[in-house]
Amino acid sequence: MKSTHIINKGLLIVASIYIFSFLSATAQSDTMYIMKSGFIVGQYHVHDDIDSIIFYKPEINDTNRGRFTDIRDGNTYIWVRIGNQVWMAENLKYLPKVVGVNTGSDSIPCYYVYDYDSTDVNEAKLTSNYKTYGVLYNWSAAMAGRAGSTTNPSDVQGVCPSGWHMPSASEWNELVEYAGGVIVAGDKLKEAGTTHWDFSHIGVTNETRFTALPGGYRYIFNGVPVFKSMFRNGSWWTATEDEKNDTKAWYRGISGSASNIGENTFNKEIGFSVRCVRD
Repeated sequence: MKSTHIINKGLLIVASIYIFSFLSATAQSDTMYIMKSGFIVGQYHVHDDIDSIIFYKPEINDTNRGRFTDIRDGNTYIWVRIGNQVWMAENLKYLPKVVGVNTGSDSIPCYYVYDYDSTDVNEAKLTSNYKTYGVLYNWSAAMAGRAGSTTNPSDVQGVCPSGWHMPSASEWNELVEYAGGVIVAGDKLKEAGTTHWDFSHIGVTNETRFTALPGGYRYIFNGVPVFKSMFRNGSWWTATEDEKNDTKAWYRGISGSASNIGENTFNKEIGFSVRCVRD
């Protein structure tokens, strides 16, 4: 495909006067001059030789970024190539069912939309939080019942679309290393500015185009289930269990106020975001 721009005679004459005003006084204002390296290599009389000019700008295919559609629900996602990996550049939105904040489990799949406290999937999908930040999954939902993995790639599709999979802790480590290491990777992975984050600083570049967003999480705070930390933190499950405690799994977290990316284990009941990696 090509985009086309057409300039009529009147506009061309004005452009000729402006662009070629540096020519000698004998230059004609109704003449188009073709120049290379400061020399005239061609000229055309507007009234006699041509009646229009068409400029063609070819579309350039970016092999490092694109879009794909999840055939399960029609959601379309941006993907981005980062090093040797291809990541979703948006949080997953697949929502086969939804529960309120008070429903939780470390073994039964639970799907949440931040600040939505009912069970109507269509209603939940209309919320701005769903549209912007996607779905929060407990680990069982993220893994779709599959066992944990430590390999790279994980070979666990989990809740991800066909052709994509849940990244293991090792795959997240590869991403972090490509982005400069734990200390600075947060700044290179998160969206710059305060459109979504409540805090940003000059070091935030999103140069990887991963575009991490602060979708918050579903959490147990002093024994009470709550949605917490939207606009301040983004957290994403890995496909890797805690090797010392099978009630926990590894996740990655980014804060708006810090340059680093966090790594820790948390109870599988917690609701975190998901980013998928292409097979």
